[in-house]
Amino acid sequence: MTLVVHHLNNSRSQRVLWLLEELGVPYEIERYQRDAETMLAPASLRKVHPLGKSPVVTDGDLVLAESGAIVEYLADRYSEGRFAPAPGTPERLRYAYWLHYAEGSAMPPLLLKLVFQRVANAKMPFFAKPIAKGIAASVSRRFIDPQLTLHLDYLEGELAKGPWFIGADFSGADIQMSFPVEAAATRAGLDANRPRLWSWLERIRARPAYRRALERGGPYALAGD
Repeated sequence: MTLVVHHLNNSRSQRVLWLLEELGVPYEIERYQRDAETMLAPASLRKVHPLGKSPVVTDGDLVLAESGAIVEYLADRYSEGRFAPAPGTPERLRYAYWLHYAEGSAMPPLLLKLVFQRVANAKMPFFAKPIAKGIAASVSRRFIDPQLTLHLDYLEGELAKGPWFIGADFSGADIQMSFPVEAAATRAGLDANRPRLWSWLERIRARPAYRRALERGGPYALAGD
């Protein structure tokens, strides 16, 4: 069987490449490019999965989407316990929590931040521009930015329990959490003023497998290079 990552540039699929490099599992990459104007994935991805989103992996006859499901599947199948805690342990419950939190709680305010930044900078008639900017600024100030602060402070506190998200050991939870944390560093003000979270970010970026995944995946805007 050939494991294939259907890889969209500047997307969540970068962390799937990283996990596979950590695992040392042979894989192939099928590349897709975002539309330069809309930043959406090409329609060709729908031939792989009906939603046409990335990441998607194919492993033999299996077609699997959703980052958390992919990380869980790959770690359980290929890591021999290295990147996924044993079932029934407190670490496994914490691991499952972070797999879901990354997309279910952390990403929505980050996505809203991106959307309203684009609204403020979108092309429109000159008379509508101040209105759009005012609405975007108000939503960011009243709702989005406070939510981002809440989540970043929460993550900073959680990392007081250990250097990695499940505690003492690096796991697939850290790989899953990489995308929202890197997005926060790019557009939500995450910096060295949150030293535990910033140190975590520096440590994941220094891992050899992370660097190899960047070499294989190509340019990645959230890498901070």
